[in-house]
Amino acid sequence: MRASWIGGCGAALAAALLGACATMEEPSLYKRLGGRDAIAFVVDDFVANLVADVRVSGRFKALKPPEVSRLKSHLSDQICEATGGPCSYLGRDMKSAHQGMRVTEAEWNATVENLVKALDKRQVQRREKDELLGALAGMKKDIVGQ
Repeated sequence: MRASWIGGCGAALAAALLGACATMEEPSLYKRLGGRDAIAFVVDDFVANLVADVRVSGRFKALKPPEVSRLKSHLSDQICEATGGPCSYLGRDMKSAHQGMRVTEAEWNATVENLVKALDKRQVQRREKDELLGALAGMKKDIVGQ
């Protein structure tokens, strides 16, 4: 009788501990970044940095206000989706979007620097910054040299 009671309690304790561990699961990168609004602020700063950077500004200066808004929306959606948020990026894939643009390695590096600058301005912590850059790094092969 005693063994079954202990077994029953042990199972209940294990289930309770597993439930507690599940509720202690770490929030997604999206949540740790502050959600959609925080991402939108970073994107605003990022695009402003791109326009101000002579290394890449030529690709952005001619954009009309509706095009800038669409770019910011797409960037926010991409970051939101890539970090586990509830957004869906509905724009073109990176390879076709950059086809014929011949983006150079130097331009890629400048773009990443400008994103880091925007993340730093918004005081995004090192861990989240590194995770975000890692999540976006896979796009490089579809952007550079196309």
